Amino acid sequence: MVNKRQVSIILASASPRRRQLLAKAGYKFKVVPSDIDESAFPATGLSATEYAKGLALAKARKVAGKFPDCLVIGVDTVVDFNGEIIGKPADAKEAELITRKLFSAPHKVITGVAIVRLSDGAEITDSDTTIVYPKRLTDEPFGSELRAELQIARHIKGLSWRGKAGAYAIKEKGDEFVERIDGSLTNVMGLPMELLGRMLKRFLR
Repeated sequence: MVNKRQVSIILASASPRRRQLLAKAGYKFKVVPSDIDESAFPATGLSATEYAKGLALAKARKVAGKFPDCLVIGVDTVVDFNGEIIGKPADAKEAELITRKLFSAPHKVITGVAIVRLSDGAEITDSDTTIVYPKRLTDEPFGSELRAELQIARHIKGLSWRGKAGAYAIKEKGDEFVERIDGSLTNVMGLPMELLGRMLKRFLR
């Protein structure tokens, strides 16, 4: 159980999934999206981990400037596909390209987490990595290519890729795209709760 000592926590993210995960774990918090322009933070020369942590810190710092006495949690999730950093798709066309790429081979989902409290100079960052092993989209001997095309088209039409790194949101059970994962499920969902719990522990004792 989460220590109920009065510590004001802010989640600097508009993601419903992150909000649900944090609430399910028993934390009391409020949501204040950072609304930073992610395009102003180029990934050139950075690893996926460095980029995710840097963006998470930028998000936390921006919100912390308005709430200096609160613990502000900044989060950013990216996908590392053979060294290529893949974030959120801009439109359906890009989402389709990303889907075809990621579900052809294993890839890494990396989430950077930052906690900032300006009043006492607290600022910590960390990250978690999960390897995702996709299901083959063409594993049926008859009509497999058509099946894969329909599966991708249905995914794009469903719009679940919007605002999601790697253009997909993993389901907790029976995911049609994912065979298995190696690592934290909540990390792939956008907020690695095991890692966050360890990070928050120093503030909630």
